[in-house]
Amino acid sequence: MELLLLGVSHHTAPVDLRERVDFSRRGVTTALGELSVRPTLAEAVVLTTCNRAELYVTCEDPVATVRDLAVFMSRFHDVPKTELAPHLYTHTGPDVVRHLFRVASGLDSLVVGEPQIFGQVKDAYATASEERTTGALLNKLFTSAFGVGKRVRADTGLGEGAVSVSYAAITLARKIFGSLEQRDVLVVGAGEMAELTATHLRSQAVRSIAVTSRTRTRAEALAQKVDGHAVTWSELPAQLLTADIMVTATGAQTPVINRTQVDEAMRARRNRPLFIIDIGLPRDVDPAASDLEQVFLYNIDDLRTLVDENLARRRDQMSQAESMVSDEVESFQTWLRARGSIPTLVALRRHFEDLRQSELNRLEPKLNGLSPEARSRVDEITRLLVQKLLISPTERLKNAGDEQTAAQYSEVVTQLFGLAEPLAGETTSTDEHTSPPPKTKTPVTS
Repeated sequence: MELLLLGVSHHTAPVDLRERVDFSRRGVTTALGELSVRPTLAEAVVLTTCNRAELYVTCEDPVATVRDLAVFMSRFHDVPKTELAPHLYTHTGPDVVRHLFRVASGLDSLVVGEPQIFGQVKDAYATASEERTTGALLNKLFTSAFGVGKRVRADTGLGEGAVSVSYAAITLARKIFGSLEQRDVLVVGAGEMAELTATHLRSQAVRSIAVTSRTRTRAEALAQKVDGHAVTWSELPAQLLTADIMVTATGAQTPVINRTQVDEAMRARRNRPLFIIDIGLPRDVDPAASDLEQVFLYNIDDLRTLVDENLARRRDQMSQAESMVSDEVESFQTWLRARGSIPTLVALRRHFEDLRQSELNRLEPKLNGLSPEARSRVDEITRLLVQKLLISPTERLKNAGDEQTAAQYSEVVTQLFGLAEPLAGETTSTDEHTSPPPKTKTPVTS
């Protein structure tokens, strides 16, 4: 059984196509149900985010399965295959392992080191596990990926520091106020950047968010999204009296808030700190307002400087993170090679155990005179002797340098000892992470 990955991501496809192949639109469980009855594959996990849609499967014939999955993705999303195919990528074997480990670690993200992808990978695996579409191989792959992701985040600074303009604003606000709980926010403008920043602020448990825009309906729409309330444009001066944090992103060609307005507000506030995030371009707030006492004014260039510094620090950590991923990929491949040798090891142990029992039976007349304790001791000694004799070949088979070498070792051992293959469906304690039996599903034509 081989690992196979087919997908699209921000590396290969534009945003409009990524939106069309988002599995959450029709449901990940629906996709898993259809994948589970396809004869070309044995296990499946569907990972879908705003920046990627990936199918992780196990199969016997990767070439045939790639064709099958491409057809499935095209039909499931109603996207013509000719339109989808140029944006698809595939990985097999160790490349699947490396790719998933990099994804879980944040190394393959649009914003390197972003933390959300780790949770999204865990959710994808949890859903597949609940639907019983995973087995020994994908169980081990994904649990290993979680370990890699945790290690990278714990041992490197890859996820530290804000790397988006909107989140950089939150970082600066925290430096001024500490916790943002019970702070009042005023959002001036209702565009994308205003929404992103307001959303981040809402996640910090601020007390209230007031939204104003020259277009009342847009202000009301944004206020509803961030659990805030809309105020009229004429109420802007009054809102300056109570807000702790003001976000401006209007798109106006000239400043909508001048120094005098801020000065008057600060006098009425008795110089209570006011943090202003001006992410408008051109700027929405007169730069001279930053000269006022207790006014902390940051524009988009200030925020981008902070973002660039944090990105540079993350890039410095990437080589260390990549090295960790490489180590873990090799560990997984070692496990995979050992797993491939299990049938030979089972047959070898059975062969030696059969020999041991045969000799004990042959010597039965000579053992009749022994006490039960002595006979038990003979049985224990012979069993331990067999175990010791098998230690070296077992370790060599498990730790073969590559799959070809492991296969050669298995073939030699099989030929030398005349081993019989294990019975179909036979398992051992060394075959970890087995899956529950598959659900019975009604076949779906795709």
